[in-house]
Amino acid sequence: MEETPALPADHRELISDLSGIVNDYPSADPESTLAVLADDAAEALGREATPEGRRERTGYTILLHATCWYISARVFSKSLFASYIQALDGFRAQWDRASCACPAGAHPTQLDSEYQVEAGVSMLTAAGRAAFAEDYGLDEEESAVFDCEGFLADLADEALGRLHEARQELFGDLDVSHLDARFVRDGGRLDLVAMQEAISRSWENNTGPVALWSARRWLTGQVRDEERIGLFLCLWMGIAQTYEGLPPSYARDLAAALATIDLDVSCEHPQHPWSTADSTVQSRYRAVVHLYAPDDHPDTPVPVELSARELWECPVQYAQLAREAWKDLEGWRTMRGGDDEDWEG
Repeated sequence: MEETPALPADHRELISDLSGIVNDYPSADPESTLAVLADDAAEALGREATPEGRRERTGYTILLHATCWYISARVFSKSLFASYIQALDGFRAQWDRASCACPAGAHPTQLDSEYQVEAGVSMLTAAGRAAFAEDYGLDEEESAVFDCEGFLADLADEALGRLHEARQELFGDLDVSHLDARFVRDGGRLDLVAMQEAISRSWENNTGPVALWSARRWLTGQVRDEERIGLFLCLWMGIAQTYEGLPPSYARDLAAALATIDLDVSCEHPQHPWSTADSTVQSRYRAVVHLYAPDDHPDTPVPVELSARELWECPVQYAQLAREAWKDLEGWRTMRGGDDEDWEG
């Protein structure tokens, strides 16, 4: 009786771990799991002339492609990006797309990430390939497509393109100067109402760019005295209302702006205006726009007795806001991973 092909136990475990990651419900630590995957792929590059190596380059390319989207969106680690790019560049250099002899439409397209994980792990070994072909009813020709150099080159190019783009978004020097035209009026006056309106439209992904623009404006000192608390609150709200965290490309300037605030201060005020605004986007919005355009926005959560400029500008209020923002930034680092140098420069 012919024995049914089966995956090794460690490969079944790898499928489980990687499937959890690509489905965004990881059971294993994503950063360390994906770092091991990239290292294993790099080691396979040295075995390219062997049958084992040829199987592995197919499997690892599929796996690196399947998981690169998670790295791009969830992991803030320069070293992991570098490992993935190095491995994919190594595999890509081995392939000649022109060697593809597959008929039109033979290459799998729009592959589900979980299916890619199973296919990639299965391609690593002869037993895994046999089991995969049996499970999915693939004939010899359909199975051979996975080893096509044109197919693998397409996967590598797509993954490399996404990784390079994401690396710039996460760690590069982002340009938000286009917001000058939206938020700076004649004479250099800041349109804080327009900034608040932009932050409140979170579905347009405005929060991070407005926070970064505010931080850079704060650091240049291009702000009138009466605009300081409004600009700082735009910065603060951009941090507080980014619930999934902003990457290092944002956090570096946000941290630099927060570092300008003296935390060792005291006052005799029993309460400050910002403490009366509920932790909702709408309540915060109403507080700030009333402060800068009370005739147009008369509704505010801040009671009259706490609306004095002296209270708004109290150094203790700035310190309280800065402490809360620092906690959020530290939370992002814990949540997203990466090394200290990834976040600091």
